[in-house]
Amino acid sequence: MLDRVLSPRSVRNAHRFIRNGKLTLLCLILTVIVLRANLGAGKFGTPEKDLDEIRETLSYIRRRRAEPRRVLESVSINNNYAEVDVSKITKDDEKDGMDEIKRDPSQPYTLGPKISNWDEQRSDWLKRNPGVRSFITEHKPRVLLVTGSSPKPCENPVGDHYLLKAIKNKIDYCRLHGIEIFYNMALLDAEMAGFWAKLPLIRKLLLSHPEVEFLWWMDSDALFTDMAFEIPFDRYKDHNLVLHGWNEMVYDQKNWIGLNTGSFLIRNCQWSLEMLDTWAPMGPKGSVRDEAGKVLTRELKGRPVFEADDQSAMVYILATQREKWGDKVYLENSYYLHGYWGILVDRYEEMIENYHPGFGDHRWPLVTHFVGCKPCGKFGDYPVERCLKQMERAFIFADNQILQMYGFVHVSLGSRKVRRIRNETSNPLEVRDELGLLHPVFKAVKKAKS
Repeated sequence: MLDRVLSPRSVRNAHRFIRNGKLTLLCLILTVIVLRANLGAGKFGTPEKDLDEIRETLSYIRRRRAEPRRVLESVSINNNYAEVDVSKITKDDEKDGMDEIKRDPSQPYTLGPKISNWDEQRSDWLKRNPGVRSFITEHKPRVLLVTGSSPKPCENPVGDHYLLKAIKNKIDYCRLHGIEIFYNMALLDAEMAGFWAKLPLIRKLLLSHPEVEFLWWMDSDALFTDMAFEIPFDRYKDHNLVLHGWNEMVYDQKNWIGLNTGSFLIRNCQWSLEMLDTWAPMGPKGSVRDEAGKVLTRELKGRPVFEADDQSAMVYILATQREKWGDKVYLENSYYLHGYWGILVDRYEEMIENYHPGFGDHRWPLVTHFVGCKPCGKFGDYPVERCLKQMERAFIFADNQILQMYGFVHVSLGSRKVRRIRNETSNPLEVRDELGLLHPVFKAVKKAKS
């Protein structure tokens, strides 16, 4: 009958629609049957109850799917490092179940067991290990530079950035001069915190590295500013401790700033262990350090009233026991093993204009030490802006000596940007190394001048 009313093409479309409709209806019936079998037929088997149970089941499925997202949302996710409380990540008061070995408070403080034959022990070890020498060449001892910082983050946001710059600076100098470096962030003895933390570390490293002839301690706030200067070790062949200082100020005046312990050299020998044993007893925090501070303030010229510090203690020991220690201590002032930043930083441009690296003294200081700036703390002894500005200038002053080897320097001492100072060449090995720093292996075997 459709053939009489519709065209052949329309008839074919109508037949196709009917067939699809039958198939759709069949699928719907099968779906209802499957749902009734899995979900139940309701309390009374009525369609209304079926629909209610289907709705409840689908709602349950949606809730289960949404559960992981709700769990994630319930956890506070913070992608902002500035808002993170680092103290919650690591805790200093956590214990690992093992009891800490504590010192007997009734006994005087010591850095460790008494050692009386270290020179013999060390000599025997070096003989048993001929491949490891304490002198790289006849005139160049094996040196370990030791520095470090607190295990905790700095108390201000910029402090850790300047610690990074300071260690980068030290790594540069050590790489050029064949010096090994040890960076410490662990407090080895809680009683010797603050000024005194270096002493347990120095003793431990001397005893653990008999191959090291000299240990060079350097504070974290001190920067190398003469990358070409080499320590004149031949000058110290008869000495065991080298400090920046003045004989008159220490021995005659007993001035508490007659020397500086922020950068010094100490030989690996029995004498040094005994010096450390004499130095350390003023260091334990608490009443011992407080009472020692009173003695130091009373005995030393110009010293303010505060707890005992390692520098004042060294002045006191040398001034009162010169006969015992003085012959083996070299107070160096011909170059800046320690250079007070306040008298140096404003003269960098003058130095660049009139001199060149390699002097190590007032013309181009080996070390610029930012005493009193305390960049890792909340407060310093000087205006923060001046300290940070001058630390940046000192870093760039030194960094230029590294970058110039590769054809770059900073735009200025106040800029982090760099500029090219020479064009690239197809013969790079012919480029002149004016400071002799590009190939430090040659400098390592050079005889030091006294």
